[in-house]
This record gives sequence, C-alpha cells and structure tokens, in this order.
Amino acid sequence: MILAIDPGNVESAYVIVENDLSRVIEKGKTLNPILLRALTVWAYKYGCSIDYFAIEGIQSYGMAVGKSVFETCYFIGRLIESGKRDLHIEPTLIYRMEEKMCLCHSTKAKDSNIRQALIDRFGEVGTKKTPGFFYGFKKDIWSAMAIATTYHDKYLKGEEI
Repeated sequence: MILAIDPGNVESAYVIVENDLSRVIEKGKTLNPILLRALTVWAYKYGCSIDYFAIEGIQSYGMAVGKSVFETCYFIGRLIESGKRDLHIEPTLIYRMEEKMCLCHSTKAKDSNIRQALIDRFGEVGTKKTPGFFYGFKKDIWSAMAIATTYHDKYLKGEEI
C-alpha cells in the first residue's frame, strides 16, 4: 500500500491506496498530532502492508513566506522521522511541480485541473446512493491522492515526468 500525505501547519490530509491505485483503503484530514499517532496505529493495523510513504514537499519559488509555511516544514520533518521509526520506511518527498507534470503535463495546472485529471483517470466522484472512486474526497484529500498517483507513476511504473 501507498501512504500519501498532504501536510499542513495544523491539519494534514492523507490517503492509503493499493500499490496499483485500484482502491482507496483509507482517507481523511486530521489534526497533525493525531496524524502522527495514526502512523503508529497504521504500523500495527496494516503491519508490513504499507510499502511506500510519500509526502508533499515544500519548494521555494523566491517569494517571502510566513510562519505557517515554516510550521508545515517542521511537521514534514516530524512525519519523516515518524515514518522511519513507526513504519520502517524512508519517505519520499513529492513536489507540487512533479504532480502537475505527471497528471496534467503542464506546470501551469491549477488544483481544478489536477482534480479533473484524477477523475478522468479513475472515475467519477459519485453520490451517496452510487458512490464512485472519489466519493467523500475533499480539497486536501484530492491533493493527497495526487501525491500517491505521482509517486506510483514515477517510482513504481518508472515513468519519466
């Protein structure tokens, strides 16, 4: 399974998907301290089933940033350490530009373009009565799925991005 996390300064979104991306096993958005504890729980719940761990990294584009960006950076460091300790996996950082190029083949892609590319690839969101692949996904969870998909395509399928 692939665990992918879209980190934030207070809350982070995550998905756990099959290695071939055929099924979303678990998804959500939670407070960062709870997510860190969840890594330990997942280590026991899924055992050795979590094979890969991808985290969205932060890149500088030369613009000034505020406190929340630095707090997100600190949390990414905590996730990396927790991944090594609890899951025994060296996490891979996936950057936003990689996601844009992988899913949309353009560095100018927006969140809506990435969401549409995921829907085109995996299927509709669906409704409560007829849930689709992405039923229950919200903004940041879409980003976590983009991270998982980019990781899969770049490292498991070996596609050049």
